Amino acid sequence: MAPFSLLSVGAHVLLKSAGLFSSASVVRCSCVVPVIKTFSTSARDPPKRPLTAYMKYVQDMQPTFTRQNPGTKNVDIVRKIAQQWRGLTPDQKQPFQEVSLASRELYKLALQEYKAQLTPAQSAAIAEERKQKLAKRKAIRKKKELNTLGKPKRPRSAFNIFMAEHFEEARGATMQGKMKSLTVDWKSLNITQKQIYTQLAEDDKVRYKNEMKSWEEHMTEIGRDDLVRRKERRSLKATSTIDRKKSNVTVLKAKATKKKTSVKKTDSGAAAKKSVKSTKK
Repeated sequence: MAPFSLLSVGAHVLLKSAGLFSSASVVRCSCVVPVIKTFSTSARDPPKRPLTAYMKYVQDMQPTFTRQNPGTKNVDIVRKIAQQWRGLTPDQKQPFQEVSLASRELYKLALQEYKAQLTPAQSAAIAEERKQKLAKRKAIRKKKELNTLGKPKRPRSAFNIFMAEHFEEARGATMQGKMKSLTVDWKSLNITQKQIYTQLAEDDKVRYKNEMKSWEEHMTEIGRDDLVRRKERRSLKATSTIDRKKSNVTVLKAKATKKKTSVKKTDSGAAAKKSVKSTKK
């Protein structure tokens, strides 16, 4: 394959040269890996992360696969490339891994230069933005996990039920316009008309309460107490403690009954022996 020879030569030049990060080396690297040209020290344009060996392979092979498979969806093209990547030998993957390693070293230098020219206010703003992105990503992952575990959907309000029922025929060309018209229509309803949706909302609350109770009991059984609400967790622990106490009481009663039966048998046996002895006399 053509990309192997091109990348292997470039990687060899990059890694063999002692002055890898000299200006001449950067020029040679930009000829082999054009994406490095996008590095910038502007406060508004931080350096882009370098591609991994696999992503570099995908980038190089995608045009060829697209030409060979016209009309194929992009996701299927990537799937074919991924399958071919898994079939490559370590020697065939090595050129891409070397280029990825060289790109990472260049990225580190560019990142250091970028951070050095930031003001304290810019650094603080970037740190806060990163914190918010991580929190958002974490929330999305948790939501996906809860959906996978089958967490019940929260109950809908009376207005939400009304909106879902009348959204299609609502006035307005955009979603915002439809929401506005539905809000106006909801406010114009009388108490009797709203009562229907209020009752449906109450029923949905009961549904949610029952489903959540069952779901949280199941989460406790599989060892996911962290997903159980704090109040319910205490309730479940209290119930479990009561059940254990009842079980212990039942066991103690059974043992006491067994002991009494055993004593009675012993006493009756002793009485029988005495009776036999007196008869013999």
